[in-house]
Amino acid sequence: MKVGLFIPCYIDQFYPQVAIATLTLLEKVGCEVSYPLQQTCCGQPMANSGYEYLAGGCNENFVRNFADFDYIVSPSGSCTLHIKHHLHAANEEDATTIRSRIYELTEFLTDILHVSTLNATFPYKVGLHQSCHGQRGLGLAQMSELVVSPPFSKPVQLLNLVNGLELVQLDRRDECCGFGGTFCVTEEAVSAKMGKDRVADHLRHGVNYITGVDVSCLMHMEGILKRANSTVQVKHIAEILTATI
Repeated sequence: MKVGLFIPCYIDQFYPQVAIATLTLLEKVGCEVSYPLQQTCCGQPMANSGYEYLAGGCNENFVRNFADFDYIVSPSGSCTLHIKHHLHAANEEDATTIRSRIYELTEFLTDILHVSTLNATFPYKVGLHQSCHGQRGLGLAQMSELVVSPPFSKPVQLLNLVNGLELVQLDRRDECCGFGGTFCVTEEAVSAKMGKDRVADHLRHGVNYITGVDVSCLMHMEGILKRANSTVQVKHIAEILTATI
């Protein structure tokens, strides 16, 4: 199985350890992974800001880099969702194929590889932040308002395989953290208040770590934690699934 590793630009620039953990995890479960060196931004920031027409170069470059892989995997729900729903290029056939082959990391591990065991240990209390793009766009977890449907969560399914990890139950398990990409810039006061409320739910339950599938959301909450001089840390789920503490 030939897997192309798609690492969003903010992970590459600010959280390279997440990219390394993702690569380690995919190889650990038997994938042949390649990292196209010419990959750049997927174009999501422009598209979400109303300038999708400026993302044409990003789209063409993405197709050039990833058209030949059996699967494309990314440790980012929001960037995965953008490609899955919005990638178009001059070679539309290749773009269509890519849209059907790209997966967020936890989605790939549960739905394609059907991972049922992990040699990972993380003996801490952990709170899971279920990001909006992953939950509502990719269907990584059931939305709490759909009470007639059985609950599920692909990230939880994987975290339950980690030795020693205690996953806490939050009061509002699928509440937005307020990051929202450029929303946190244009509506900074609302974004900050939403982030503080989201962090407070985790703190009430005594977590040692907050995890999730989107580093962007974790980065937002990490800033709030640091400004409050909190000892609680954030870790992307790939870092926990590869931990051997």
